[in-house]
Amino acid sequence: MGRRQSDSEPSRFISLTFLLVGFISCALVYTVLSVVLNANTNSEGSIFEPLALAEESNDGGCCRGIEKLELWGAAVKWGSDFKFNSSKECCQACKAMCTGIDGPCLCDTWVFCGNKKACGSKFGECWLKKQKDVFAPDRQEAGDPVIWTSGFIFGKGEGIVGLETEYGTLHIKLFPDCAPHSVAYILELLTLRHCAGCQFYRAEGRGQSWDSEGNHIKKAPLGPPFAIIQGTLEAQGTAFKEMPTEECPYIRRGSVAWVGSGPEFFISLANHPEWKKAYTVFGSVLPEDMEIAEKIAQLPTKSDVWNNINVSVLEKPVPLLVRRLKTNQGNLNTNLKSD
Repeated sequence: MGRRQSDSEPSRFISLTFLLVGFISCALVYTVLSVVLNANTNSEGSIFEPLALAEESNDGGCCRGIEKLELWGAAVKWGSDFKFNSSKECCQACKAMCTGIDGPCLCDTWVFCGNKKACGSKFGECWLKKQKDVFAPDRQEAGDPVIWTSGFIFGKGEGIVGLETEYGTLHIKLFPDCAPHSVAYILELLTLRHCAGCQFYRAEGRGQSWDSEGNHIKKAPLGPPFAIIQGTLEAQGTAFKEMPTEECPYIRRGSVAWVGSGPEFFISLANHPEWKKAYTVFGSVLPEDMEIAEKIAQLPTKSDVWNNINVSVLEKPVPLLVRRLKTNQGNLNTNLKSD
């Protein structure tokens, strides 16, 4: 769609015009992306809400937390004697104790007080803690009165959950430091005996556009098919709260991301730099399990049209269950990058 020019505008409005043109251009790009992944009102998806691009991480890593949340746990660094100017520095101090080089993580939780007015003498306090169970962080308080911001991290071999299907289990490494709200929701699903309603309902293979490693083949179309399997993680009987926009890196083969603010999500079978940084990525499928995702993508489908885009919907949706693993396993060389 072209942009309408306005040659008669006075020169003093040129700068404003440029800003408006830039905004409209971004909106057009977003519209195309939302159509690719979003169902219409008669399908199983919800209306795709606008996403703001996540703030870039300068050091190539994430250090996000949840405001107005105080996580408990055994203290390994006392905040009264351990202070920083930002939550990011507090998070990085915890990460430095969880490199996987010297054995198990000594720290998996950080709690920071960053509001000068509310924190008073506690401003800057950084409490580093260790959970008894990384899949069930001990929550002390949450809500408006809470002055703390908390975050948690998973060390090497930790934070892997399974999406069980009849075709095999997709092991997913979660990223709580990049998408803490999203991962907190996944941990809630682990407490359910079932996940009725959770399923994959759309399946599109790589076709002739992407190779087996997810790289785009030169001059091939960018879809359809779009090289994804898409579904929902909304369990029947459980209220779903829309997810905020969190870290939005480029979509790569294995990326697990929300469509809009959820509960619809997708697993990418290919690298999609053309989608820019428009989706919150909260995990990545372990490389050895991508063959299961590929198998689901090859199941029988029927054609449908969502917002004027041809899509492939599974003839028989594939139910899934979010499971906690009894033991840590898998190659943790996941493919998330911040650029």
